[in-house]
Amino acid sequence: MREADAISSLTIERYLTSRPKWIRWREWLAGRRYRVTRLGDDQRPLLVVAFQSPDRSRVEVLNRALTEDWIKVPSVCREAYGEILLRAPRLIVIQLRRSNVCGCLGHRHVALQEKPFAFPHDALGGESCGEMDVAYERIRSWQALPLSDTALDAKFLEGSRLTEFHATQFRLRLLSVVLHEIHHLVFPREPENRVRERSLNFYREALARYVESAIQTLAFTIDRSFSRFG
Repeated sequence: MREADAISSLTIERYLTSRPKWIRWREWLAGRRYRVTRLGDDQRPLLVVAFQSPDRSRVEVLNRALTEDWIKVPSVCREAYGEILLRAPRLIVIQLRRSNVCGCLGHRHVALQEKPFAFPHDALGGESCGEMDVAYERIRSWQALPLSDTALDAKFLEGSRLTEFHATQFRLRLLSVVLHEIHHLVFPREPENRVRERSLNFYREALARYVESAIQTLAFTIDRSFSRFG
């Protein structure tokens, strides 16, 4: 499976570099870039993050959420999206934006906007792909669970691990929004409240597992530091 995955990634990268030079130069000058990634080690879907060159650091954060944090969340969280990911398009384009004019965290795109993937071609085996956008800065300021988020801020501040907590919390928010929009891509007629319930449950359970592990580590560190003065 890993070999097939690598070939799929390589196929997309070769396709992007095989297009006419004038098209690639026009994209380059406009600052358009692409990053091929996926959810952990899962076979599908393959993900292509489309972004502007100044947002490269933001892409790294999103990529870490997709590749590392997805693997670390409880298996029950991943299983909740098992059927959805199995039915997802073979390739999904994620347009990384800083914000959306409408204020939304993300959208499923009915009509594809990213030109290199707007039409089926040999690199996809003739398949069409899905597309979404995610609003990076909007998600950063989003309070998914206002009451518990505030309580956790106070808990981690006591142990001076607040920066690490916020970074992980933000990546889990990004991950939940991507999964939310994949759900919309696969089941476009699913009621919004059911789609939101699933993604919020994912975020809640994933964050709870991280907090449980982090607090145990924090308590151990504090106990050891005090023991030196005993």
